[in-house]
Amino acid sequence: MIRGDLHNEIAKLRYFALILQLMTKTDPMNDKILRTLSRDGRISNLQLADEVGLSPSACLRRVQELERSGVIKGYRARLDPAQTGRAYVVYVAVGLAEHTKAAQSEFEQAMQRADEVTECHNVAGAFEYMLRVEVADLPAYKAFHTDKLGTVPHVRSITSYMVMGSPKDVRA
Repeated sequence: MIRGDLHNEIAKLRYFALILQLMTKTDPMNDKILRTLSRDGRISNLQLADEVGLSPSACLRRVQELERSGVIKGYRARLDPAQTGRAYVVYVAVGLAEHTKAAQSEFEQAMQRADEVTECHNVAGAFEYMLRVEVADLPAYKAFHTDKLGTVPHVRSITSYMVMGSPKDVRA
């Protein structure tokens, strides 16, 4: 009787572990697939399957499930900033004068319209937002700073951090 109860408990634990695994959509094999696709989103399914140690059909099923469930949100091309006129990168800390939902919404909408802003993060700390701005050069950044960012209502402070080099950049 005790042995049967132990087997039932183990079976329940295995079942809950499987449910948890399905809920999180990741396991060591999916992690391998995701790491490989993060490095090379254009890798063929055959190459991907070979690299992660699955059959092509099993690999394709996993990738399709990761796409369907939203773990994989899409694929992007990495562009050469110098050739696209966006080699001057600046991180910008922005403080707002008001901490209302309306002020945040207005600021976020303005950043959505600004082509120079490639990332806009609402952060905790001494300021409210951290932006990644990509432009051609310093005069282009000055124009963005003065003519766009500086005219957005509720902006209290702007602190710019010019990127001098990027020894590591794994963004897609």
